[in-house]
Amino acid sequence: MAVERTDLRVTLAPPWLVADLGRVRRVLSFAPHRPGFRSARHVLIRQVRDADLTPELDATRWLGDEMTRIGHGDDVGMMTSRGLRHHRLACAGPVACLATVGLGNAERVGRRRMAQPRRGHGTINIALLVEDGLTEAAMIEALSIVAEARTAAVIAAGIDLPTGRATGTGTDCIAVACDPGATAFAGLHTALGEAIGAAVHDAVLAGALAWVAEHGAKPALAVPSCTDS
Repeated sequence: MAVERTDLRVTLAPPWLVADLGRVRRVLSFAPHRPGFRSARHVLIRQVRDADLTPELDATRWLGDEMTRIGHGDDVGMMTSRGLRHHRLACAGPVACLATVGLGNAERVGRRRMAQPRRGHGTINIALLVEDGLTEAAMIEALSIVAEARTAAVIAAGIDLPTGRATGTGTDCIAVACDPGATAFAGLHTALGEAIGAAVHDAVLAGALAWVAEHGAKPALAVPSCTDS
């Protein structure tokens, strides 16, 4: 599936969701596989289940091995227990956002409820493609706008916790991809920042509302199973 006005192509091939960036791009992320500033053609999301994540497993090494096994060891990789068919896509101007949204381990920023991993993670994974060429500083600013838009969307979805209104999950992950370039700013006063915020907010809110429709707005009381959360 191609996303209008960008080169992003998304392929669902369970247990993988593959975001093809169109060509090798500069990627900034805190993904478990190849975090930091990297060069990559793809961002992958691996669906995991309880049977995969045993207590003794080194999950980061396992993910790297899995990606290498399918020929994507040089790409960026994330994990989720959210069913991949629930992924959401949104586009605004030169920006495309792919999101998987599970809220089983939702948290309120500044307060931890420490959801039990064996009861279901979910997590929010975001892969963002920007067609403008950005400096490294602008990529960092763009990542901050992604996080702000994600938080606004989760707040709007109305996930109520004993610690307050949820603002994200304990295992959220963001990857921002673009070409190197001269665009130095991506903040809220810029057209690019507006587009980033709109695409991320739309994708995450749609995913969060779908999760709430399935599981309710109180994950502390009903955390879904990892079998298809």
